[in-house]
Amino acid sequence: MKLASIKQGGRDGTLIVVDRDLKQAVTVSAIAATLQAALDNWTTTRPKLEAIYNDLIAGRCKDAFELDPKMLAAPLPRGYHWVDGSAYVTHVELVRKARGAELPESFWHEPLMYMGASDAFIGPRDPIVVEDESWGIDFEAEVAVITDDVPAGVTADQAGKHIQLICIVNDISLRNLIPAELAKQFGFYQSKPHTAFSPVVVTPDELGEAWDGAKLHRPLVATLNGRRIGAPDAGRDMTFDFTQLIAHAAKSRGLMAGTVVGSGTVSNVGSEDGSCCLAEVRCLETIADGKPSTPFMSFGDRVQIEMFDARGDSIFGQIDQEVKPLSAT
Repeated sequence: MKLASIKQGGRDGTLIVVDRDLKQAVTVSAIAATLQAALDNWTTTRPKLEAIYNDLIAGRCKDAFELDPKMLAAPLPRGYHWVDGSAYVTHVELVRKARGAELPESFWHEPLMYMGASDAFIGPRDPIVVEDESWGIDFEAEVAVITDDVPAGVTADQAGKHIQLICIVNDISLRNLIPAELAKQFGFYQSKPHTAFSPVVVTPDELGEAWDGAKLHRPLVATLNGRRIGAPDAGRDMTFDFTQLIAHAAKSRGLMAGTVVGSGTVSNVGSEDGSCCLAEVRCLETIADGKPSTPFMSFGDRVQIEMFDARGDSIFGQIDQEVKPLSAT
């Protein structure tokens, strides 16, 4: 099943069911007005939404309409909890190597994690709005899952059953603001603006063999201004899978329905298939040449992030964003 939200009905959007080809959709307000409302009563709403989905792909929905990505908000336009991990330790290791720092052994045994801004997630065609290019504008292509209610103290073995929806995201970073924030030893804030989401979220069964219950085994393709930056496999070299990330997040408190858990930048050992952020590209250049040659993004740049199934069809639709100055909005 594929779900999305259109930019109607206020800040939380209006929930729609989308067909497998991402071409047709139907509103489902009689079942749940918003995705958060659906997740709050998932046991009841899921079978009803699945029935609509099956009717839609069979051509039995008379009120179906053509889907235009420009009309889409984030599938979950705002959420109660957005927590982002750094599941690909090879990425962290590379970043630290580029600045001559050792990777603590503990990083291989316990995930890094921070709590980001969930008061507003942005849609797949919404611009990346930044005040100053000198802030080091970067994209981060990630996979994310959305949970139902997760009890405190859940184990990794138990956590998989709480994963209800899967998507891809662009976790935008302002790299040149990060060092000063981290130096205060109190985490990210200004360096992490709102995160952009794929057009649709999907249920795990929609992914077939690509989803093993804890990891999504497909390349995540990142393109900047028409040039492919990378397509690393999201299932390969994922040190901490989603069940482990959820268990880590729920160690001391429960997670409410609608919690979004991000993987961190997808990265493969050796970066043979390229990178999913410019910071990693710049680190590889620094290691090889002593300094980076690839700039961060500038106003007018366009980033696209997408994942395809084994047939070559887009699974979640495409994130397609242009960087714009704050003064232009």
